[in-house]
Amino acid sequence: MKDVTKLFSMVIMISTSSILEVVAQSYVTYNHDAAKMNQITVQEIGAGGLTPAFYYDVFHRSYQKTAASKNKLTYRSLAGVAGWQQVEDADSVKGSLEKRAEVEALNVADRQVDIAWLAEGAKITNKLSDFQGNINRIIGAGGNFKDKERWENYYGMFQCAIKATQDAYMPNAQRKKEYLAIYADICKENETLVKFIVQLSHRTRTKSLLEATGSRPNHNGVHASSAFSRWRNAGWKTQSGGGSSTDESSTGSGTIVIDENP
Repeated sequence: MKDVTKLFSMVIMISTSSILEVVAQSYVTYNHDAAKMNQITVQEIGAGGLTPAFYYDVFHRSYQKTAASKNKLTYRSLAGVAGWQQVEDADSVKGSLEKRAEVEALNVADRQVDIAWLAEGAKITNKLSDFQGNINRIIGAGGNFKDKERWENYYGMFQCAIKATQDAYMPNAQRKKEYLAIYADICKENETLVKFIVQLSHRTRTKSLLEATGSRPNHNGVHASSAFSRWRNAGWKTQSGGGSSTDESSTGSGTIVIDENP
């Protein structure tokens, strides 16, 4: 029984304190200050007047004259009008960006598929193979490894240009122009290489002919010795035959007659 009484007493005390607190807060909330209310009203919407007037006349005369015209409502209204104007500008910007996004989407699709290589890749590859074949002919035509290395660097340069064009972010129209320019350069260098190989071949052949001419054996002594032997044999036949043979002819003074069938 005593515990119930104590509990009931605590509830009564808590309720009383809550009521007093609410009353106190209500008193503070509704403690109206007319001067402050007027000042806030003038600042917010420009209505009413500043009180007490004597105080503002003495200490804040300039503020009192312009407070109503410089209220926040005017600035809020101007900001709202400017905001409505910005909606049209924002819609215009949005429309422009959407159109640009559509164009850029087409550009991305055009750049991702290398259609130009499908059209130009075969002839570039064939011409590059011909160029490599001519490079391999340099050693056989009389060139050295330094010459071959120099032309192999050109071959590597063309391969690098093709790879860079394939990996580049560019439209197929521009990519095709680059492929055609590479093809023209390969053809030009291949023609130069062919001329170089022909020059090497002619140089090697000329050198071989000159070496063959310079190393030809001299048989003049053999021919002279053979001619002297025939002349001597012919003289002996003349002296021993006495001119009786029909194949030989001589004079009475012992002139040498050469036998046609020695």
